Amino acid sequence: MELLPLWLCLGFHFLMVEWRNRSGRVTAASQGGCKLLDGVADCRGQNLASVPSNLPPYSQTLILDANPLKTLWNRSLQRYPLLESLSFHSCHLEHISRAAFQEQVHLRSLALPDNSLSESYQEAAAALRGPRALRRLDLSGNSLTEDMVALMLQNLSSLESVSLARNTIMRLDDSVFEGLGRLRELDLQRNYIFEIEGGAFDSLTELRHLNLAYNNLPCIVDFGLTQLQFLNVSYNALEWFLASGGEAAFELETLDLSHNQLLFFPLLPQCGKLHTLLLRDNNMGFYRDLYNTSSRQEMVAQFLLVDGNVTNITTVSLWEEFASSNLSDLRFLDMSQNQFQYLPEGFLKKMPSLSHLNLNQNCLMTLHIREHEPPGALTELDLSQNQLSELHLAPGLPGCLRSLQSFNLSSNQLLGVPTGLFADASNLTTIDMSHNQISLCPQPAGLDPGGGPACVDFRNMASLRSLSLEGCGLGALQDCSFQGTALTHLDLSGNWRVLNGSIAPLWDTAPTLQVLSLRDVGLGSSLTELDFSGFGSLRDLDLSGNALTSFPTLRGSLALQTLDLRRNLLTALPQRAVSEQLTRSLRTVYLSQNPYDCCGVEGWAALQRLHTVADSAMVTCNLSSRVIHLTELPGGIPQDCKWERVDMGLLYLVLILPSCLTLLVACTIIFLTFRKPLLQVIKSRCHWSSVY
Repeated sequence: MELLPLWLCLGFHFLMVEWRNRSGRVTAASQGGCKLLDGVADCRGQNLASVPSNLPPYSQTLILDANPLKTLWNRSLQRYPLLESLSFHSCHLEHISRAAFQEQVHLRSLALPDNSLSESYQEAAAALRGPRALRRLDLSGNSLTEDMVALMLQNLSSLESVSLARNTIMRLDDSVFEGLGRLRELDLQRNYIFEIEGGAFDSLTELRHLNLAYNNLPCIVDFGLTQLQFLNVSYNALEWFLASGGEAAFELETLDLSHNQLLFFPLLPQCGKLHTLLLRDNNMGFYRDLYNTSSRQEMVAQFLLVDGNVTNITTVSLWEEFASSNLSDLRFLDMSQNQFQYLPEGFLKKMPSLSHLNLNQNCLMTLHIREHEPPGALTELDLSQNQLSELHLAPGLPGCLRSLQSFNLSSNQLLGVPTGLFADASNLTTIDMSHNQISLCPQPAGLDPGGGPACVDFRNMASLRSLSLEGCGLGALQDCSFQGTALTHLDLSGNWRVLNGSIAPLWDTAPTLQVLSLRDVGLGSSLTELDFSGFGSLRDLDLSGNALTSFPTLRGSLALQTLDLRRNLLTALPQRAVSEQLTRSLRTVYLSQNPYDCCGVEGWAALQRLHTVADSAMVTCNLSSRVIHLTELPGGIPQDCKWERVDMGLLYLVLILPSCLTLLVACTIIFLTFRKPLLQVIKSRCHWSSVY
């Protein structure tokens, strides 16, 4: 009991200290406008002219982005000796004092992007030598030249990551990165680099990630950075990429040469681990078939490489430049948007691990499917937007597409595919054959299958889920065209009269179909009833661009979420019962570009309140030869519509009664005017006597 007062005093003292600490933190946050959490002081965008001095001294991260600091003085950061990360993004910094970071012995990351450090780069360079433990440095967007960069990076041997993006560097020599033996990541994108001297990266023995995108490099020859794992040279002016010869083992895994001016397939390392090669948007092609060469000596080019007093001659086979490259580990190859007219025999055989191949937007006319070409591991093949008129399948070749999951043949000149091409494609889930003039099996009765190209058979493809046949010029579908499939996505758009007035050919897909596009297929008033009630899984239905005069039937437990009825001939919104069914699950409906009658849109207000009409601002209707937006209609029925709702018999009676009354009055007046003479004439002729 004697210790009870002592414990009470200690507890009260502890609570007071804790309350003071908390109140102090809150005051600092409120005074500086900074957010404080777990050692992080976030003061971005507070219009600060200097580093705040009332932050907790134990802060480890200080973010001062988007503040007009302009100058970082010597003692600005003295109160925060435990800082590990500093960020001064877009702070208009022009001057950094030499001792600004002298007290920051724990600083690991320093971000200074989008400032004006080129104004006083000598002092900034001296300041950067203060923190001895610096690992990451961001100097992007500071208008630095190569000489400024060389000075600012001097003696910073602890750096592991440097960003010099968006500066004005034009060339790199062997002195720029000297002494950066620990550097692993270097970002040089969006500069003006047009020349890299030999040996510029020799001192960077630990470099793994190099980004040279968006520069002006004309070529890369004798590439010898064996330790590099990632190289991005996209968006330059490369016409050649030649790796150094010999049997040196390269660690390169990803090479991005897209969006350049390459004329030939790059000469890659003979011993490497390359798994991703991006060659999109170049001028490449294989040209051996264009030349009649009698000897192999006529098919080579020699490059003379002069480096100081050393002269090297590199001989390259122009037409088979891929032959000496090691592509055994390649998994992703993008050769789209080039000028390939053919693939040499054995080209794809060198890539047994290839899983994704993109050849779209080339000039391919034929494709030969041989043993191991494409490789057995291929899961995605894109041949769209070429000039393919034929696919050749080697006879007796089972399981050539066994691993394929996605096959894109759209926008070619195919009239069919080889019989049995999809027979063993047991994993194929997505096929796009849109914009090819094909026909589907089975053929309509009476059509001779031997008189034209073979039809394409999708029946009994149990793995198929998505099928696009847009703009294929398909005739009327037979009832079993999709028998044995479990399609979830089907696009038949642009095939006029493909349904021939009935959706019966789609009943095989009704249990599984989720997305159906019937845009521009000629559905019109001749269709007795467009009933999708049996499509219980349907979520997205596109019926735009047809001639529908009434809404489709959507009864039952339909889970429809999106309905597109644009560009039809609808004159009225659906009846109340249909509207309720539509709004039960429907989230988005498109109704514009229809000739609605303003007197037949009673349910518009209810639809508008539900916010389901995505194009409500574009929906118009006709009212007394005027076209007005439905959003401008009054709440009730327009005045011009009231005459149309009156009983027509009563309307005719009201119109005829005044005419009859007018005629009766006229007759009465005439009779009274000529009454006496008329009676006398009658009496004289009939010899009647009368007393006057």
